[in-house]
Amino acid sequence: QVQLVESGGGLVQAGGSLRLSCAASGRTLNNYAMGWFRQAPGKEREFVACISGSGGTVDYADSVKGRFTISRDNAKNSVYLQMDSLKPEDTAVYSCAAARGPGAYWTVQTDYEYDYWGQGTQVTVST
Repeated sequence: QVQLVESGGGLVQAGGSLRLSCAASGRTLNNYAMGWFRQAPGKEREFVACISGSGGTVDYADSVKGRFTISRDNAKNSVYLQMDSLKPEDTAVYSCAAARGPGAYWTVQTDYEYDYWGQGTQVTVST
């Protein structure tokens, strides 16, 4: 079993930055791809970014490409999401998730492939 706890959310003005963290316990994450998803009020959950177990492969949603950076520190059993140039449309609850995959460079963008989820952290971007 893997427990995931997100932190770092908050209120920021448009154009600002936030860094989200996701700390895992219960199992080491080296063999898990890690993803960030978000859900805004009245909308479906959407993929934001993911990173392979090795950290060697990353993928981003087109809407955040060039503004967000996902990274991980397997020694600390943690994954991060650096969010720059934030926009009001980035407002959502952000959740991290872990997926046990077939290889160290495997990533996945579909939420149903993820095995474990955190509770989420609210990010609000004001105009």
